Amino acid sequence: MRVKHTIIEIFISMRPKQWTKNFFIFAALIFVKDFLDSQKVLFAVEAFVLFCFASSAVYIMNDVVDIKSDREHPTKKYRPLAAVKISPFFAIFFAVILATVASLGGWFLNTSFFWAVMAYLVLQLLYSFWLKRIVIIDVLAIALGFVIRVIAGAVAISVSFSVWLILCTFFLALFLAISKRRNELLHGASGFSRGVLQDYTLEFLNQMNMVVLPSTIITYAFYTFSSEHSRWLMVTIPIVVYGLFRYLFITDKKRIADNGPSDDILGDAGIQVAVLVWIIVSGIILIYGK
Repeated sequence: MRVKHTIIEIFISMRPKQWTKNFFIFAALIFVKDFLDSQKVLFAVEAFVLFCFASSAVYIMNDVVDIKSDREHPTKKYRPLAAVKISPFFAIFFAVILATVASLGGWFLNTSFFWAVMAYLVLQLLYSFWLKRIVIIDVLAIALGFVIRVIAGAVAISVSFSVWLILCTFFLALFLAISKRRNELLHGASGFSRGVLQDYTLEFLNQMNMVVLPSTIITYAFYTFSSEHSRWLMVTIPIVVYGLFRYLFITDKKRIADNGPSDDILGDAGIQVAVLVWIIVSGIILIYGK
């Protein structure tokens, strides 16, 4: 019974809901139209699973680092480590196992993907121990994590990637991170565990988004215009613009989840519709467009 309880608690610490972020791994597979190649689909799925292991290792280590501050947080205090449901020693041991499996699996997939996994792990560990406490650098590090995911997905299936797609990913992730910080300030989370919030102001975060949001839209537009598969992708631009504005609206109106924007993105009907329409329209264009 105790073993079963420990397995459940360690699985919760792995943050399976956050694995949705690793869907960025499939960006290259989709946009180079290799989703009809079964072997490359298999490689991409393997890359996704390995990144889930890697990201879960990082989440567990982050909970170990933040265990004291999490205990003072109104919702994070219920996390397994903060609630003393699992020991820090066991959590670190399990995180090392996950990181090792991700690294070795990456090596056997291909060496370029292995280095992408290593870059991700190093970046995220630096973020957990240091970068998340430095204003501006914290959100840049989050955005780079998503860029690494896209690059990893490309090298996993041995294809080149568009510079515009990389830039769009960077600005999109940066927009989400800045909006999360803005939401935390706007709805009174600054008094809890994220010390870097003391260095931000709403005015500064608004100014950052005034640069980053248009950059996200522009780089996506340039990607669709320069797509070697079909310029008809440009018809998806209004859908993307709506999704971005909808997320901005959500973060302005209510407190979003402490675990990140995943729950709010997946739980909002407007964004769900936008994502579904974007997938359908993009799929039709990529398969039948010229």
